[in-house]
Amino acid sequence: MNMPELPLMSMLRERMGWLNQRQNVLSQNVANADTPGYVARDLKPFSDFLAGHMVPLAPVAASPGALPLPPATPAGSVVTPGDAGPDGNSVQLDTERSKVADSETTQSLVTGLYAKYLGMFRIALGR
Repeated sequence: MNMPELPLMSMLRERMGWLNQRQNVLSQNVANADTPGYVARDLKPFSDFLAGHMVPLAPVAASPGALPLPPATPAGSVVTPGDAGPDGNSVQLDTERSKVADSETTQSLVTGLYAKYLGMFRIALGR
């Protein structure tokens, strides 16, 4: 069995790559916060990226008495840049900081899932 070809490992790898790209885009936004005319950018949501690369996964309710599932994010939703200031720059540092923090939290989650999944394989192999 090839570990990188497992569906969960592949998805975790794709997510981490997407997060790295997003961090690069967000860092460019922050670096250009004082550049006149610069328009803040962001990547499409990961769900849109995932839809083009992998088999879609749908949440399933565990039982009829379970809490209702949250509504799905519309496939075409894209983060739009904020209002431009007097110099035409649309970077809002508070928004960018929030996005960076969200990306860092998600990176920690993904690495934690990766470590737990590998730990399960170690247990199964008796190591």
